[in-house]
Amino acid sequence: MRRRDDDEFTEFAAITIRRLRRTAYLMCGDWHRAEDAAQDALVKVYRRWHRISRGDALIGYAHKAVVTAVLDQSRRPWRREHLEDPGDSGPAAPDPLQAVDDRTVVIEALARLAPGQRACVVLRHYADFSVEQTAEILGISPGGVKSQTSRGLTHLRELLGHSERSAS
Repeated sequence: MRRRDDDEFTEFAAITIRRLRRTAYLMCGDWHRAEDAAQDALVKVYRRWHRISRGDALIGYAHKAVVTAVLDQSRRPWRREHLEDPGDSGPAAPDPLQAVDDRTVVIEALARLAPGQRACVVLRHYADFSVEQTAEILGISPGGVKSQTSRGLTHLRELLGHSERSAS
């Protein structure tokens, strides 16, 4: 490929990689698989770069390539999960739209927590900080982090109707 084509492809890849990853993630629900699929798609685009028309057709081709990559990954034997009971059809495939709905519900519930509880829950369980790190960040004692986190999680369970969800 000519140097100019390489430069154009590099610019295209830098601009579109996030969209391709996001599309792949919504399809497979796994960021690592999504990254692999996006990379596979960009390799396919690179191989045909000199033959693909630029503009909207290029974006469409890249998205088609990422969808194909996700589907191909799911067909590979090493990607399949083996169930203990071969007669069991297993759980239904995760619905990417449901995950978005669930995320929205959790974000709304987090917004209803007291600020200290919200900060502790997010730092401990989303940002994955230790009790000591969270205490240092918030300027409170480790015991305060533990109690605020516990209260926050209890309140979140109530807001999310955890007991009703698990019963249904």
